[in-house]
Amino acid sequence: MQSGPYEVGAEAAGLAARLRHVFWIGGGSGAGKSTVARRLAGRHGWRLYATDDVMRDHAGRTTPEEAPWLHRFIAMDMDERWVNRTPHVMLETFHWFRGEGFGLIVEDLLRLPREPCVVVEGFRLLPHLVEPLLAAPEHAVWLLPTPEFRASAFRSRSVPGEGFVWRTGDPAKAGRNLAERDRLFTGRLKEETARLRLRAIDVDTTMTEDDLTERVSASFRL
Repeated sequence: MQSGPYEVGAEAAGLAARLRHVFWIGGGSGAGKSTVARRLAGRHGWRLYATDDVMRDHAGRTTPEEAPWLHRFIAMDMDERWVNRTPHVMLETFHWFRGEGFGLIVEDLLRLPREPCVVVEGFRLLPHLVEPLLAAPEHAVWLLPTPEFRASAFRSRSVPGEGFVWRTGDPAKAGRNLAERDRLFTGRLKEETARLRLRAIDVDTTMTEDDLTERVSASFRL
């Protein structure tokens, strides 16, 4: 997997020192990452960096040689992306899940002032890519939504006829494929955080936004 324009090793130790003011919130789709990050930024006066907001910019900053999976995805039509492929193939070939463009996140963070602290959030924060950049392990946490929580979150946000699945030839199948792909991705995050001994929080339907914010705050030892 591509990890970006830095080498994991001696250089990573130097990057970890330069990024010790950064708090990382990764996790599966619909887990509440954006809400928690926004709350913590407001509470502590931190800068908020949402990786979803820079995806278009990052895509424009890559070449097909640097990010081949991304550029193959760009060349597909909507049915090729979301209807005609299995969820497993969608998982294995999705560019952000393969770490493409992660180095651009690091570049952006290094350009920011070291004060105030930065909270960065998004599903693009893969555990094996973030772990070498941690000066302190408590500066990162991954939110792992149960299928029930994710379904409830998406139902509350969705409006019939809106969203990219409605631009496919079979929105129902596209939605099922996407839900299964995201379930598989969350399972991968669960395994990877456990293997790397990184912090993770299971998010279910009994947990309120206040509960989750406090759990993340405690995980960060704030």
